[in-house]
Amino acid sequence: MALKESGEMYLETILILSQEKKHVRAIDIANERDFSRASVSRALSLLKDSGHVEIDEDDFITLTDKGMELANEIYNRHLVLSEIFQKLGVDEEQATTDACKIEHHISSETFNAIKKHFGYK
Repeated sequence: MALKESGEMYLETILILSQEKKHVRAIDIANERDFSRASVSRALSLLKDSGHVEIDEDDFITLTDKGMELANEIYNRHLVLSEIFQKLGVDEEQATTDACKIEHHISSETFNAIKKHFGYK
């Protein structure tokens, strides 16, 4: 079952936070995205049930292999699209905003064609 955009955003946020800090907790996600604790708790429960994250006895959140694979895919799309938009002359803030919107909806076929066209592997 594919995750919705919001689930992908949570995975991407966990990935980014885990690169910045040793341990990620729900409060870190809430603060990073300016979400309520209740929203984060609900999303994490769904991500845990779907096998994308694990939460240990200290409430530290880690991505499973399945979660890591999807988070890396989404984050890679974000980085590549943002960079391409900037190369096209879009300012960094707008390029990042637009990449964030598109990364969840673009097909693999189209994304791979864009990467190929712009010389990405």
